[in-house]
Order: sequence, then structure tokens, then C-alpha cells
Amino acid sequence: MTAREAKPEAKPGRNRRLSRELALKGLYQRFLSGNEAQAIMRNLQEESAYSRADQAYCAALLNGVIENLPALDAKLAGFVDRKVSEISPIEHAILSIAGYELAFDPDIPYRVAINEAIELAKRYGGADGHKYVNGVLDKLAADLRPEEVQSRRK
Repeated sequence: MTAREAKPEAKPGRNRRLSRELALKGLYQRFLSGNEAQAIMRNLQEESAYSRADQAYCAALLNGVIENLPALDAKLAGFVDRKVSEISPIEHAILSIAGYELAFDPDIPYRVAINEAIELAKRYGGADGHKYVNGVLDKLAADLRPEEVQSRRK
């Protein structure tokens, strides 16, 4: 048996990567339809993967990003090469999720927030969207968490 085969399955209800993916789907829905967070959460709960996700974290991400979107967009505006409104909805949602984690969840290391965003961008974004997401989030992390970034770079 290889190490990969021996790896235990994620515990039901505790998969944060899946929570981020669901939050991405919810934010995408919000950006396109303008639906309220409560309606979006009801839709996400119907996803087959929802039972495997960290449901509380998914809700916290979705609600936190929606509540703080103007501030997150203002912060992102300093690090993007175009107006935030011109960023694709997928990349905007990914940047917003990672931006929220960087700004409001110091328990998540900045590299984890960035790496998770890159993985979402590789899976759902445009051809080189992950490179764009990485570049923006590196700058955002240096701005929001300068001590953590400096200590990591040394």
C-alpha cells in the first residue's frame, strides 16, 4: 500500500477546500444574479458535496465576503491592473475569498490562503488565471500581513 492509498479520507463536514469551492460557486451566483446570501446558502445546501464540506466555514466565507465586499474590492483595487468590476466573476470571487481570509482570519497562514486560491483558479479560472491570482494575492498579503510575509521570506 502506498502512502497515497493509506491517506485517510477527510472527515465528513470538515473539508475546508470544499468549503472554499462551494463559497466560490455561491459568490459567482451572487455576482451574476444578485441573489441574497440566504437564498445562495439554500442552493449550496442542495449540492451533493455540501455534506462533506466544513459547513460553518462555508457559510462564514460566503457571508463574510458579501458583508465586506466593498472594503475587499477597495483593497484589491490597489493591486489589480484594471478596475475590479472588469475582473472575471470567477477570479473576482477567488480573490475575494482569499482576501477575506487574509484580512479576517489570521489563523490561516497567508501561504495557505494563496495556495488554496491558486488551486481554485486552476480548476475554475481562465487559462492563466492562476498566475494573475497569485500575483495579486502576493501583493495583498504583503500589505495585510507584512510581518508574516517578511518572516517567511527570510
